[in-house]
Order: sequence, then structure tokens, then C-alpha cells
Amino acid sequence: MCNHRFKSFTVAVFSVFFLLFAGPALAQEHGEEHTGQPAEHKEAGHEEKLNVGEVIFEHVLDGHEFHFFGVSVPLPVLVYSKEKGFKAFMSSAFHHGEHPHEGYMILTKHNIESMGLDPKKFKSEDIYAVGADGKPDTTVSVFDFSLTRNVVQMILALTVFVVLMLRIAKRYKSGVGVTSAPKGSQSLIEPVITFVRDEVAKPNLGHKYEKYLPYLLTVFFFILINNIFGLIPGSANVTGNIAFTAVLGLISFVVILFSSNSHYWGHIFNPPGVPLGVKFILVPVEFLSVFIKPFALIIRLFANMVAGHIIIICLISLIFIFGQLNPVAGWGASPLSIGFTVFIYLIEVLVAFLQAFIFTMLTAVFVGQAFEGEHHEEAHAAHH
Repeated sequence: MCNHRFKSFTVAVFSVFFLLFAGPALAQEHGEEHTGQPAEHKEAGHEEKLNVGEVIFEHVLDGHEFHFFGVSVPLPVLVYSKEKGFKAFMSSAFHHGEHPHEGYMILTKHNIESMGLDPKKFKSEDIYAVGADGKPDTTVSVFDFSLTRNVVQMILALTVFVVLMLRIAKRYKSGVGVTSAPKGSQSLIEPVITFVRDEVAKPNLGHKYEKYLPYLLTVFFFILINNIFGLIPGSANVTGNIAFTAVLGLISFVVILFSSNSHYWGHIFNPPGVPLGVKFILVPVEFLSVFIKPFALIIRLFANMVAGHIIIICLISLIFIFGQLNPVAGWGASPLSIGFTVFIYLIEVLVAFLQAFIFTMLTAVFVGQAFEGEHHEEAHAAHH
């Protein structure tokens, strides 16, 4: 019975994953309707081939709409400029970048090429004011407050996180989990909190672990929930956005700096027991390590979350690449491609937890190093 259920679940996952991730690829294959390309290309027999790079960047980068089952879900556009004032409307008003709206336009790769714009100066998915010639007017400063899919998904993840924790806190306050066994979501979250406390906070932060535990738990669960949301086909890859990881890294950097003491900076600018000639080499390296630590946090989370999504999209795209060569080859590659995709997807579930743990662990290690000298001073005082 269990084996039968597992097979049914596997088939369901294969089907859902294929349908959802194939949407962007199919849109690329039949993209003549939204690219602004002349109709004569299609009539002349020029079939647009699948551009895997565009599919990857469409999924990985931020945007003004979600794509589920090949259906676009528009998001609110909120823009302001001194010349045109404040405007609010849905991104669908741009018609996939084909038409301006309310004096603004959103650029896509296709209309950047068709207008002859410099791709280094004009970025895809950015909103610009429209000039008299119908092209972007760079003299007008546009402040974009739009709710992009990264922003919307991050708000949803934050809402889930806050509601879940408030619900659990309310249960503990009422005595559930204190005078009795934890119930429901408590039994799921409590072992994770205990793990972060006992395996991350206490070993690295010592007697100060309670001071930093709320921050470590917030970072862990916020990254974890966003990682899991990013695994839903059609959703945004928030933790694969360098801006998201950069903010988390900068916050950790501030926490590390405020946790440091004179002993920590003394070891950086005047390493004990080191010859003077070596200090001229070692001091700059130690000083750079202060900035390298948060940079490592930023890049590690960003690179790992982006890599998994790119691999999954590439594996699904193999079906359409082989299909363009030969329909039989496309059908033949489908089982193998989908099988590897589900395998990588299951690994990505593990990576979602692993990367949240690594970011939290390294943050605790770096904070512990910042006030490490206090442990030695306390031990020395106790010895005497």
C-alpha cells in the first residue's frame, strides 16, 4: 500500500512539475505574439527557437508578474516622477512591454532591441518615462515603488512567519507545551528551535546565547520560509536575489561590529606574538577579513539558491531542445529529464534547510569571534 502511494505521489509530482516549469519554455517557443516581432517572419517559415538563457533569467530575475501554468498574474505598479506625478495601475496595462501606459513604459529585451537602445544603459523589466518620440526619456527621474514578485513573495513569507510564531507563542502562553505536550505546529517548530539553541547558539556564543537567540531564530526561519516558497513552481526565487542576501549579510555585519570588543580589534591591528615585519602583511589581511565574512554569507546563500533553480530549468529545457531537433527525441528525453528534475528538486528541499542552517551557524560563529576575548578574560580571572 505504501509503495503504491509513493508511486502515485511520484507520478503526481512529475506531472505538476512538468506542467508548471514547462510554461515559460512553451511561452518562449510560441512567443511571437508578445515579442513585437513582425508577422512576416512567421509566414516566411522562421520559427523562433527556444532561448534557454531567456527562460532562466525570466525565472531567476525579478519581474512585475507571476507565471502559473502559463498564465500571467499581474502585480501593482507604483511609480512617481516630478514631471508626471504619481501613478498606480496593474502591470498588465503594459501588455508585456508592447505599449506605454500613463506616460510610462516597461522595457523588455525585445523592445530594447527593436528600439535600438543600448542594453548597457537600459535594463530589462525597468520602468521609464516615455518621451515625445515614444522612447524612454532618461532625463525624467522615475521612482519605482512597484510591488514586484520578489517583494510580494517576501511579504507573504513574512506574513506566514509572523502568524505562525504568534500562534505558537499564544499556545505557550496558555500553558500548552509547558504543562503538557506541544500540539500541532508546536511539535513541528519546537525541535527546530531547540536545535538552533543547542547546536548553533550555545556552542558559539556561550553565556550570551540568550541575547542573540531571537536574531538567530529570525534569520533561520525567514531564510527557510523564503527558500521553501521559492521551490513552488512559478514562484519567485527571493533568496536567489543578490539584493535580498546582501541586506541579510549587512544586518549580520552590523550585529558582528556591535558585538566586537577591544580584544577583537587588538588581534586585528596588533596580532600578538607576530614579528613586526609579518604584521605589515597580516594586519591588512585581518582587516579585510572583517568585510569578507559578511560577503561570504551573501554570496554563499545567493549562489547556492540560484544554482539549483538554474539546473532544474536546464533539465526541463532539454525536453524542448531535443524536441526541436526531432519530436521523437523530445519524447524520448522526457522521462530522463523529468526524473533528474525531480531528483534535483528533492535535493533542493534539503538545500533549503541546509542553507538556512549554514547562514545562521556562520553568523553565530562570526559574532562569537567578535567577543571571543571575554571568554579568555573570564577564564583567567576564575583561575586566579
